[in-house]
Amino acid sequence: MSRYTGPKFKLSRRLGISLSGTGKELKRPFPPGQHGPGQRKKLSGYGVQLQEKQKLRHMYGLNEKQFRNLFDKANKLQGIAGENFMFLLESRLDNLVYRLGLSNSRAGARQLVAHGHVTVNGKKVDIASYLVSPGDVIGLRERSRNLSAVKEALANRNYLPAYVEFNDAAIEGKYIRLPERSELAQEIDEKQIVEFYSR
Repeated sequence: MSRYTGPKFKLSRRLGISLSGTGKELKRPFPPGQHGPGQRKKLSGYGVQLQEKQKLRHMYGLNEKQFRNLFDKANKLQGIAGENFMFLLESRLDNLVYRLGLSNSRAGARQLVAHGHVTVNGKKVDIASYLVSPGDVIGLRERSRNLSAVKEALANRNYLPAYVEFNDAAIEGKYIRLPERSELAQEIDEKQIVEFYSR
C-alpha cells in the first residue's frame, strides 16, 4: 500500500485526531461527507484496533510495509512492545528533524532529508527512516542553512520536546535521550496496535 496523498483534513476528521498537530482540522468534529454528522458508529474490537493503527501510521506518514517492519523490530526488543514501537517511530530521522523545528511538518522534514540537506554527526544522511541514536547530533549542510523553508519553520516553532536540545547559533540539535511515554501522543492507545498485529 502506497503512502496516502489525499486530503489531510478529511483524513483527520475520519480518524478523529489532528494529524497536523494544530487542531484546525477538527473544527467540525464529525467525519467528512454528507452522511458525516451523527455517523460515529460503535466500532467492533477489530475496528478499534484498526483505527488506532491507522491513526499512528498516518501521524508519522509511513506506508503499511514500513510501519509493520518497524513494529516487528520493536517486538524483538526488551520491554513493552507498544512503547518500544513508539520510541522507534520517534527516533526516525525525519521525525526528529520535524521535532527540532527545522520543518513545519513531517512530510516537509522527509523532503529535507531526501534532498540531502540533513546531516547526522556531520555526515550527510538522505534516508528518512534512518534511526537516530541518543547522543547523535542532527544538523544542516552548510549550503542548506539559508533555505527559506527552514528559516520560516524555525521562526514558527513554539515547542521543543524535553528529549532534544537545539543550538540556534549552529542550527543543529541533539537527540539527548529516548522519550518517555508521557511525552508522546496521549490520544494513541498502543496496546490496541499490539493486539492488532498479534492476531
